Amino acid sequence: MKVTVAKTAGFCFGVKRAVEQVYEQIASADQPVYTFGPIIHNEQVVEDLEKKGVRVLNSVEELEALTEGIVIIRSHGVGKAVYDLLEQHGITMVDATCPFVKKIHRIVQQQQAEGRRVIIIGNPSHPEVEGIRGWGDERTLVVENASQIENLPVSQDEKLCIVSQTTFNYNKFQDIVEIIKEKSYHIEVCNTICNATEERQLEAKSIAHDVDAMIVIGDRQSSNSQKLYEISKKECGNTFFVQTLKDLDLKLFESTGKVGITAGASTPEKIIKEVHASMTEKSFEQLLEESLVTIRNGEVVEGTVIDVKPDEIILNIGYKADGILTRSEYSNDAANLDLTTIAKVGDTMETKVLKVNDGEGQVLLTYKRLAAEKGNKRLEEAYENKEVLKAPVAQVLDGGLSVIIDEARVFIPASLVSDSYERDLKKYDGQEIEFVISEFNPRKRRVIGDRKQLLVAAKKEKQKELFAKIEPGMKIDGVVKNVTDFGAFIDLGGADGLLHISEMSWGRVENPKKVFSIGDKVTVLIKDIQGEKIALSLKFPEENPWLKAEEKYKVGNVVDGKVARMTDFGAFVELESGIDALLHVSQIAKEHIDKPSDVLSVGQEITAKVVDFKKDEKKISLSMKALLNDNAEDAE
Repeated sequence: MKVTVAKTAGFCFGVKRAVEQVYEQIASADQPVYTFGPIIHNEQVVEDLEKKGVRVLNSVEELEALTEGIVIIRSHGVGKAVYDLLEQHGITMVDATCPFVKKIHRIVQQQQAEGRRVIIIGNPSHPEVEGIRGWGDERTLVVENASQIENLPVSQDEKLCIVSQTTFNYNKFQDIVEIIKEKSYHIEVCNTICNATEERQLEAKSIAHDVDAMIVIGDRQSSNSQKLYEISKKECGNTFFVQTLKDLDLKLFESTGKVGITAGASTPEKIIKEVHASMTEKSFEQLLEESLVTIRNGEVVEGTVIDVKPDEIILNIGYKADGILTRSEYSNDAANLDLTTIAKVGDTMETKVLKVNDGEGQVLLTYKRLAAEKGNKRLEEAYENKEVLKAPVAQVLDGGLSVIIDEARVFIPASLVSDSYERDLKKYDGQEIEFVISEFNPRKRRVIGDRKQLLVAAKKEKQKELFAKIEPGMKIDGVVKNVTDFGAFIDLGGADGLLHISEMSWGRVENPKKVFSIGDKVTVLIKDIQGEKIALSLKFPEENPWLKAEEKYKVGNVVDGKVARMTDFGAFVELESGIDALLHVSQIAKEHIDKPSDVLSVGQEITAKVVDFKKDEKKISLSMKALLNDNAEDAE
């Protein structure tokens, strides 16, 4: 007879941790020890604990009646109300909740606080599910099978979060999730099935498929053991569910060629040994040694965190020795990193074997090198697919920027950082930027990023959108981008337009830099569009001073003005912004004057009489002489 024992058989991390915590309390406590509910689903373990004085509390009423003692929360976890009750009564509490279950509690509490209705996929009567539900609110639902989805009391507009019992069948979970998705709900799916559970189920399926008979060892109350039985039974009709060796009829296996053995997560090692020993002459220790994985340098392994220190993480990798992941092998940028903020006991991590034996029998692991390999693979795919990547700038270099994608570095040359020349790149330090991979050659350590082409493409798209909506005569908001002696360039949100000095005002502008500053917001008029050139103006038609000039400056009116400029033949007088009038040299005084500058100066305020107004030519003529004559006649 060939017997195959599942590598994953027996206590999982969470169960082992919970049981060990109870025995620790028995050894050190000076007061009664209780568990709220059976610590795990295994009669043999619970009976042994009871013999050592541990009492099981099966109700809240029993809990409320306590006046002293230590209460250990079972591995399946409990609702928030139980924690609150223990705190109110001042009872010492030891939390042995499985870390994977604890994670679900946090998810449920957070999601319902954010307004999502939580749906738990699992057995509603299972203590783990009851505990999870205790971290939600009255809207929290439990679904066990696909048939319940049809009448699910939720609306299509309702935001949902889906979690799972840790020991739920993975394939069944996926099926239920797909059915919910078909209803077009707004859902957040959190696959909270324990990795160990999923691995255990997959291994059981694989073994059951290849054997003539299958034995599943577990407590009748154990959900994960029941799931193993269901999975195994589908693959191998000759499957047996036993709690201990006493339940097993060995005669049934006398002519069996190949037998498989697996066990639930709450099955003690002792019981597995007994069952196996009865099936073969090989010792369980021999079998266990054979079942341990063999590893090689460079191999990728998955392990469970069993201890975390600020400078190293210790993992159970299924090998005869534990794996050590140091701070320096976690990340290239981990000089001052506290690893206790990165990982916690119970977490699973994928690492790469750096050295099988460090000289002290330990396995040295690396995370950063595996991450870099994955990162390079990720970058290669991004390069081939022309995917847009996003990452914070890790370092500003003399010649460009360095960013990190999954521990793989990408260099963005200064010429490809922006669509315009930038002298100082320090502003990008720590900033999250988008880019594409324009060159990928990891062998030569050349992985080049390009941000410029994205900016150019985005600019072209904005330009296209802008030109599709603008036309001459339209007003548009913009921002002053640059100011020169001849005008200002205005960013219109997709293209720049030129506001020429002559179009800045109905009046005269001597220096654009005295009128505008970079960054000024301004509303301008689209004067003309020629190809990609946009001419702008601030001469809004409704503000044209000549619209009312005919009435204000009709012939005979006396007006005030300021000398704006002078020539040999006369002076130009500004009557208001945008309207100048000519004061001919012959009209300045009664006596002869050679040139205006002999009696007038720029900026001087004068009073004169309008002697001519030509609307079509926008010309006005003034006379100080005529006004003097009028005053002389009045004096006579």
